[in-house]
Amino acid sequence: MAQTFLHTLFGPRTRALQEAAGSRASYARMEADAGPADVLTKRELDFIAARDSFYMASVSEDGWPYVQHRGGPAGFLRHIEGNRIGFADYRGNRQYLSVAHLAADDRVSLFLMDYPNHRRLKIIAHARSSKDAADIAALMPQGYAAEPERAFLIDVIGYDWNCPQHITPRFTQAEVRRASQPLIDEIAALRTRIAHLEGAAS
Repeated sequence: MAQTFLHTLFGPRTRALQEAAGSRASYARMEADAGPADVLTKRELDFIAARDSFYMASVSEDGWPYVQHRGGPAGFLRHIEGNRIGFADYRGNRQYLSVAHLAADDRVSLFLMDYPNHRRLKIIAHARSSKDAADIAALMPQGYAAEPERAFLIDVIGYDWNCPQHITPRFTQAEVRRASQPLIDEIAALRTRIAHLEGAAS
């Protein structure tokens, strides 16, 4: 997709630079198909559901860009309906930067990374916070040891799958354990067999 994502973010100076670099024609063809929003498909929703963290950028009341890390159990960023996703906001340092920013300017950008598989998804959206108990309950991961204060509801306008170049693979402890488990099991089985053979020989 990415047509609406690109059409929304490309400004006159960006287009002029593309023209000078010779890339404008191909991007113009992509922009021509832009609609009200890039519709999320199963590919994007599956990717979102597998993430245990992402970065969210907002704009301060004075126009400064601000980026914040958000984390939780895999799937804490959830599909709600249509092009709407959301997550529960946990009690933290009580700075309330994102909440205040969204009250002044509801535009956000999300950056989702899959380091092991060299994939990244960029999202632009309109977002708002909600204190509604039903919204919070619907987005709070079951059994997660955190205290939710509010929900963030995010209406996706556009997204883009970024180039996989220059992504250094990184792995979580859980991913390392899963990858190592077959070898650990094989070593354990080998030790059991050796012990059995030694016992039979004595």
